[in-house]
Amino acid sequence: MITNMTHMSIYVLDQNRAFDFYTNKLGFKVITDVPMPNGDRWVTVCPPQQPGLEIVLSPVTRGNSSPETVNAFRELIAKGAFGVAVFTCKDIFATYEELKTKGVEFTKLPTKEHYGTEAIFKDDSGNWFSLAQLH
Repeated sequence: MITNMTHMSIYVLDQNRAFDFYTNKLGFKVITDVPMPNGDRWVTVCPPQQPGLEIVLSPVTRGNSSPETVNAFRELIAKGAFGVAVFTCKDIFATYEELKTKGVEFTKLPTKEHYGTEAIFKDDSGNWFSLAQLH
């Protein structure tokens, strides 16, 4: 029986830029940041109040051996084709203002929905996320 999810990967276009975005703009905590034999890094971050879930900031080249696949991933990520996750918060309006002030790009303002209030933002690569304050 599966009991937990401990890691999830987000493909990023530039690992250094993503590191800056997730730590300095979103305020995530660094769990792991170590060099790998292939020259990139194993970087995991987490929301400060959820240390049991590590988000791997994975370069698009990791696990994708063909240049065609890497280019396809780059194009799709940059176009915003991937909705990656839902992040929740206690006060969406305050969190929205804080993130907007830090330069986070929102594609949907906080809007009342049937499940709560939701905004949509993009990371520095183009991946999009729901930010929700649930009922």
